[in-house]
Amino acid sequence: MKWQEKPYHSIDYELKKRFGEKVYRLSLNGGMTCPNRDGTAGYGGCIFCSAGGSGDFAGNACESIREQIRQQKLLLRNKRPVEKYIAYFQAYTNTYAPIPYLEKIFTEALEEPEIAALSIATRPDCLGAEVLTLLEQLNFQKPVWVELGLQTIHEKTADFIRRGYPLSCFETAVENLRSRGLEVIVHTILGLPGEGEKEILQTMDYLNHRDIQGIKLQLLHILKHTDLARYYDVHPFPVFTMEEYIDLLIRCLEVLSPDITIHRLTGDGPKELLIAPLWSSHKRTVLNTLHREMHLRNTWQGKAYTP
Repeated sequence: MKWQEKPYHSIDYELKKRFGEKVYRLSLNGGMTCPNRDGTAGYGGCIFCSAGGSGDFAGNACESIREQIRQQKLLLRNKRPVEKYIAYFQAYTNTYAPIPYLEKIFTEALEEPEIAALSIATRPDCLGAEVLTLLEQLNFQKPVWVELGLQTIHEKTADFIRRGYPLSCFETAVENLRSRGLEVIVHTILGLPGEGEKEILQTMDYLNHRDIQGIKLQLLHILKHTDLARYYDVHPFPVFTMEEYIDLLIRCLEVLSPDITIHRLTGDGPKELLIAPLWSSHKRTVLNTLHREMHLRNTWQGKAYTP
């Protein structure tokens, strides 16, 4: 039996299987805000969120979507040959706008011939009936993935980070999306204050029993100018060492269903904003160490996704 390159169901493997080649994300900015910032659900956003609304590497909102795509394709092509892309609407809440505007920017992305799929980061409480209908229609043109920021299943932690919606809202959103044939990717954060391995693995187990297709395992980054940074300055809490985080990732990958595609294993924080953990800025080192450790432990045997 031939095993894939990585000892888990990686997004690289999934994209090559679907599209026949390597596919790269283009991080786009639709110029939206968030109901957790403008007073609809809360003010200030989630406690960990930077001024860029989790889209610090996204395109310039002053540019059209077509221009953002053009510029990011040029940057990628200067590094490697690329033929297909995912249009990833990353910054803030990307269904939090009038339907005509959403239809315009999403269609503009899908009309680009090299765009293979559309991925939309949003909140479960921003998926009303009209939005769902629009996404369902777009899904007939090219695959549409919806990325939901869950972070944790634990309501005490959710209140602390000011998530702004209950777990039941997430469950309803997943049901509504799946009933329309839309794929769901869930964002989780590992290392939130007050959560250890037990609580994190409970979130993983919960997601195994939901109809989701992908997951992002994001290391908590403490970034300058965020409310989390201000809290950390007054109430310093323990953050993972790289060795601790890799051990935790392996446990998560052992627990998660091999049918769930792993879209992220650590995440990027802008180096100029990162307060802790500083080792996380060396993403390639983290991933190489993880893969080496997994192979040393033989954790992939009988567990990893196979072609």
